[in-house]
Amino acid sequence: MDKTQGSRTAVLVCQARAVAHGRLAPDRFDDPTASVLLRLEELVAVEQARSGVPPEGWGPRLEYELLRATAEGLVPRTVAIDDAVRERTHPQVVILGAGLDGRAWRMPELAGTAVFEVDHPRSQQDKRQRAAALSSPAGKVTFVPVDFTADRLDDSLKAAGYRTGRPTTWIWEGVVPYLTRAEVTATLRAVAEASAPGSRLVVNYQSPSLVASLGRPAARAMRRLSRQPDPMAREPWRSAWTPAAMRELLTGQGYAVARDTDLLALAGALTMPVRGRRSLRSGRVLIADR
Repeated sequence: MDKTQGSRTAVLVCQARAVAHGRLAPDRFDDPTASVLLRLEELVAVEQARSGVPPEGWGPRLEYELLRATAEGLVPRTVAIDDAVRERTHPQVVILGAGLDGRAWRMPELAGTAVFEVDHPRSQQDKRQRAAALSSPAGKVTFVPVDFTADRLDDSLKAAGYRTGRPTTWIWEGVVPYLTRAEVTATLRAVAEASAPGSRLVVNYQSPSLVASLGRPAARAMRRLSRQPDPMAREPWRSAWTPAAMRELLTGQGYAVARDTDLLALAGALTMPVRGRRSLRSGRVLIADR
């Protein structure tokens, strides 16, 4: 990402959550924090997408379709991760690459929980400014600035008050595709070393997909032609993992995989309408315990 500003994909994800709020799987998905975390100019596209009326013009239509598709994929992965957090309540929750995540404010199950939000210092500065408009969080929230190119995760967490002897739920959502395989491996090693027995790890990752590998460059090219800003221009995907490879990696770090499900199957369980079936099939949510 551009280290001079916050993550633009974090804004896109937050916009998509705001689009989905109260519309997609409303009996299971709910995120009132999303619109509060967005700035007025970012809410314009959200309201357009929520209207369900495609705008005129190539550029606005591309943004409309991007938000619609992103919202469709976010709902099943968010519900699956939330359910995994509720299944095993731990005294600590660590969110890696937290972006504009709103769980600490919208999940009453985190009351009394120490929530550590880990992210790049610039993205975190942006998050803190936006989060000032939210009501008090359910649990204690500690922001942990970490530049993975220069800082050690374990040292940064300990300095922030994280206790290695306590069972912890780790959430790693929407980050793995933007890291190299070496970076993913190194981060998982650091997480395992900092995790007490009984800890849980929830990982959202992408499996190899020809549709995704061709679709993202094509979408970027169309946005350039339409002179629309590209939120993913500085944050390209760098790795994809087969379920077998991800399981092997986690097993090597002492984790037992409880389940690993693609987003299409998760969306089916929510009985929500799906248009991008191929796209959802490559996204996955894995839950593993120590």
